[in-house]
Amino acid sequence: MFNMFYPDDYVASTYVIDFDKLYTEGYRGLVFDIDNTLVPHGAPADQRAIRLFEMLRRIGFDTCLISNNQEPRVKPFAEKVGSKYVYNAHKPSTKNYKKAMELMSTDEKNTIFIGDQLFTDVWGAKRTGIESILVKPIHPKEEIQIVLKRYLEKIVLYFYKRDKKRNR
Repeated sequence: MFNMFYPDDYVASTYVIDFDKLYTEGYRGLVFDIDNTLVPHGAPADQRAIRLFEMLRRIGFDTCLISNNQEPRVKPFAEKVGSKYVYNAHKPSTKNYKKAMELMSTDEKNTIFIGDQLFTDVWGAKRTGIESILVKPIHPKEEIQIVLKRYLEKIVLYFYKRDKKRNR
């Protein structure tokens, strides 16, 4: 019942993902959420995020940020990390996941999405046909509508972890 919201992988942080392995597996495009995926909610791009995107370019990845935020939040972040971007994305709508792939010249088979929310990030990726990695939120301070969704996410994640254990 909840498996339509299940990510393909679930890790502690964006910064522990083995990007070399993803490249070896054939991925060429990485689509990222920003808030609580790369930095705390509302924070500017920090040195850690900048270094990550430099490393991703060295590996050979193209990147695109997609965010439900407006351009004044997304554009300066994207410029600082050196990434393509889509703002006001209306996630989980599939339209802007597809736009991100167009911008990177990638497709469903060689693109992966990384984000911190099941009902927007992961579900949108799944509906688009691309794999997803769910990361734990960087910081607990979030907007009220996100806080409310986190309670529902806990239920889905309980079943995700249970089902993953069963399928080992």
